[in-house]
Amino acid sequence: MDLNTLREERQKWLTWKNIKPYQDAIKALPVFKDISVSLGDTVEITIPNLSLAEAKQIESAARLMLPWRKGPFKINDLFIDSEWQSQIKYNLLEPHFDLKDKIVGDIGCNNGYYLFRMLTHQPKRLVGFDPSAIYYSQFQLLDHFIRSEIVYELLGVEHVEFYEHKFDILFCLGVLYHRADPVGMLKSLFKGLNKGGELILDTFMIDGDDEMCLTPRDRYSKIPNIYFVPTVKALKNWCYRAGFESVEVLETMVTESNEQRKTEWVNTQSLEDFLDPNDPTKTVEGYPAPKRVYIKAIKK
Repeated sequence: MDLNTLREERQKWLTWKNIKPYQDAIKALPVFKDISVSLGDTVEITIPNLSLAEAKQIESAARLMLPWRKGPFKINDLFIDSEWQSQIKYNLLEPHFDLKDKIVGDIGCNNGYYLFRMLTHQPKRLVGFDPSAIYYSQFQLLDHFIRSEIVYELLGVEHVEFYEHKFDILFCLGVLYHRADPVGMLKSLFKGLNKGGELILDTFMIDGDDEMCLTPRDRYSKIPNIYFVPTVKALKNWCYRAGFESVEVLETMVTESNEQRKTEWVNTQSLEDFLDPNDPTKTVEGYPAPKRVYIKAIKK
């Protein structure tokens, strides 16, 4: 697979009429000096001596790029209150990984929130994969100030096995249920790892002791591209079939409104709209409400 040709083609996405305004707004931003960055639960960017006009310019650029799914972020007094309180997931996973001097990839990295947080662990290299020009633009806006060395690829999970190098750790958070061939996707991730490499993954799950999965006929939580929602045992079997020799369940957790909710930075529906108004344990379609399982799989 010729990834360089694919990269050139996807760079053209940034000239699309709905994306070009984002790119123009980023290019028009001033270059600031002496920026300080705090990579905690809220990724905070502090620009000294920021004028009112400059602050309004930054806010206008950020608001162009709605919806902001992952975060939160803060640029001086501007608080980008994202749909997902992503620190909940990150803080749950952080005790289970060691990134120092590792080559790390984040598949479906969105605007880079998790990648920015990972900088504190001093990895050797950070690469994000996401074929979304909107999320890439959000990342560019943030990285205009953070000035990281994160590599953001407008590529998908299907390209990982063909990438120019292998990874020591791959994160794949909230992607598996969007794939019609979950075992094939896990095989691609397996091939993208070095020997001894780790995959940290989360996906929707259903309760049960059987090796089975839910296959929605049309939509799940109003999401059309949800194909399979497995039990934990079924997910483990998928991982074994993909080649992983060890699968550890880190946590299971029901998605609640403190983690996912509508804010002024989200111009679409959110969790409250996806659940049965008379029974929040079910989706509007009558399926079990979203619950996630977090795993670590090892390539030996």
